[in-house]
Amino acid sequence: MAKSTLERIEAKQQEIQQKQREEKQLRKRYNEEQRKARTRRLCNRHGLFEKMLPDTIDLTDEQFKTFLEKAVANDFGRRTLANIAKQGGGESNTAKTKTSPQAAPAHSGSDGGEPKEG
Repeated sequence: MAKSTLERIEAKQQEIQQKQREEKQLRKRYNEEQRKARTRRLCNRHGLFEKMLPDTIDLTDEQFKTFLEKAVANDFGRRTLANIAKQGGGESNTAKTKTSPQAAPAHSGSDGGEPKEG
């Protein structure tokens, strides 16, 4: 026996609700994956930073922010980052990252002033 129009409408509404629940679950899973990836990235990068510059471990948050502003968040740091980003990923990016910390302290310590706005 064929379904009535009303029964077909109700069946489609149930299908829609099921798809909406599936979408909600997928969005939740995606957001969780993104959050975990960000946490992992932050931990890895800060761990590397502390390994390369252990004297930063005892700094307060404000002192650390000041250090970053003077050492990295300036025109030199932005240009260096732009050059690394242009090269993309892979071996060349890793090699450049290893040489950057050597260049940055020499530059950042030479002027001792506030970072230049660019």
